[in-house]
Amino acid sequence: MQRRTKPQQTRSASGGYATLVSWIVRLAKLDFSVFDDVRNEQTATASAILIVLGAGIIGGLGSWGWALQYSKYDGLDPAPVFLKTVIAGSVIQLVIWFAWVYIAYLVAARGFGATVGFQQLVRTMGVAFAPVALSIGVAIAPLAVPFGVFSLAITFLFTNIAIEQASDLNTRESMLANLAGFAIFLIFMGAAANIAKAGAFGGLAPGILFFSLHF
Repeated sequence: MQRRTKPQQTRSASGGYATLVSWIVRLAKLDFSVFDDVRNEQTATASAILIVLGAGIIGGLGSWGWALQYSKYDGLDPAPVFLKTVIAGSVIQLVIWFAWVYIAYLVAARGFGATVGFQQLVRTMGVAFAPVALSIGVAIAPLAVPFGVFSLAITFLFTNIAIEQASDLNTRESMLANLAGFAIFLIFMGAAANIAKAGAFGGLAPGILFFSLHF
């Protein structure tokens, strides 16, 4: 099968719009050409990682806000929840996110022969991870699950597009690569939610992923 090639971008970090904030704004507008711009900007790697960490912290604030409400009824101390979901959880999520990207890279590059580098996926998938910040809505207790599921669903969709834009894969191949990495991400984040739990609710994870399945 003959693969299509992606045009090489030559914009630099000083290109005016190529900043962290403008990337997120463009993503919110569904301007997926942002992935083409970020792909080959080597200076964008740190900013993309910062987006992942920042989204985790914001999501962690959501689960901490949820804990503040339930502390009155279940004796849940919100202080350790803050440390576990906002601080430790966001860092652990960042580490596990790298595993997601690496698995997606292996499937794309080794499995499907895509011409994409690991750092290129770090940059594009890092920007695509921004919707995880929407899980701050978990703080609205009656809507915690809808906000949490929606944020992960949008993130998965955007990371599919990011992989496809960054590589020469078709939609099916990029989805398979992403599914492999996403499965690993969920498995390990689920395990982290059962470590050092706060009460009977959850452990070392931010946002909706904070909650343990074993109440």
